[in-house]
Amino acid sequence: MADTKFNYATMEELKNKISEMGLDNLPLAEDVSCLGDKVMIGNTTVPNRIAIQPMEGCDGTATGEPDELTIRRYDRFAESGAGLVWAEAVAIVEEGRANPRQLYIREDNIDAFKRMNDRIREISMKKNGFAPIIIMQATHSGRYSKPTGVPAPLIAYNNPLFEKDNPIDKSRIISDDKLFALEEQFGKAAKMAEEAGFDGIDVKCCHRYLNSELLSAYTREGAFGGSFDNRTRLLRNGIKNATDATSDGFIVTTRMNVYDGFEYPYGWGVKEGTGKEVDLTEPLKLIDILHNQLGVKMVDVTIGNPYVNSFVNRPADATAAISGEHPLVGVDRMYKCVGEVQKAFPDLVVMGSGVSYMRQFSGNLAAGAVGEGMMTMQGFGREAFAYPQFANDLIHKGELEKNKCCITCGKCTELMRAGGVAGCVIKDSEVYMPLYKQYCMNK
Repeated sequence: MADTKFNYATMEELKNKISEMGLDNLPLAEDVSCLGDKVMIGNTTVPNRIAIQPMEGCDGTATGEPDELTIRRYDRFAESGAGLVWAEAVAIVEEGRANPRQLYIREDNIDAFKRMNDRIREISMKKNGFAPIIIMQATHSGRYSKPTGVPAPLIAYNNPLFEKDNPIDKSRIISDDKLFALEEQFGKAAKMAEEAGFDGIDVKCCHRYLNSELLSAYTREGAFGGSFDNRTRLLRNGIKNATDATSDGFIVTTRMNVYDGFEYPYGWGVKEGTGKEVDLTEPLKLIDILHNQLGVKMVDVTIGNPYVNSFVNRPADATAAISGEHPLVGVDRMYKCVGEVQKAFPDLVVMGSGVSYMRQFSGNLAAGAVGEGMMTMQGFGREAFAYPQFANDLIHKGELEKNKCCITCGKCTELMRAGGVAGCVIKDSEVYMPLYKQYCMNK
């Protein structure tokens, strides 16, 4: 696929390519001004439709507090002009940390998070004239747990697609008793998050971390496997406990995979016997329960797995060589899923993901999707690392500068997986290029 590298000089060229490929879910709008509109999440006003997605930096302290590079990242996010800062994955138990520097909230470090949140609001108020809404993503990393730097997975079930010829010992399958305890811990984490000054909590359920993996635990026995009710139990009860533990104005939400990109019985968002074809029957059933029974007013929609099929959740120039599909197909799939959720629940705040491949036209896709009723807000992940002023440029200039945009090279992830921290090696090279050379080029 010679034309998978993003090299469209004009939006007309991009539109022609989309039309040529017969893609139906990538509406591009000339006018992006709708992204500056306010959004209501319950009684909470979000200053605009732009969010920074949870992008883990792996740069906290050994005891889980924000460290120097963490504060630097959130200072930049605060200046960005985004109306919502969805803070990165914060572990709620020690064994659930994905790395030794992952943020980890506890009773004895609430003040450290409060200082960070106060700083975000102060900087944004001074720069942008408003304080953004700040959400904490509460996580248990499950099969990706590595609290001391050595893999210590806690899995929902054995998965040959992931484990191949090296199956994880069955003793690492997390017990029902531990899962029942985690239901309670999400409530405790929500209470601590509110005390720390977050406006809400995300009970993380995406990208094959523990809560997400349980959604496809068709082969697991016991109270958290097999049936729909069992597989969704941890998420439902985690959200209920988080809601019960916090005040009425506190936002309880989830960043949720609605499609994994794997065949049954190892994937969620598919139907048995239909291969990898998207089928949102169960995801929509779950969102209906969360929204109409448990009071969830916002869902951040994502798909795929960054470690196994990254072309599904973050299409990039290079992913075609792995997937055999054009990156635009991946972006189209993402927005098909996002749009199905929004159209099923018109009064739900639905956030879209996976837009960075679109470069300087990502805001045009976001505005087009809002205009078509496919979503309410747009989240930006990698873009926020590369181009921290992107939101202000979209809102005040009506466009993004091509040379500042994320180029989807994947070096931020490569640096993280090599044991370093995460940041943009190309656009923020003064800080992250020396680290990239240390971790990725000198071995």
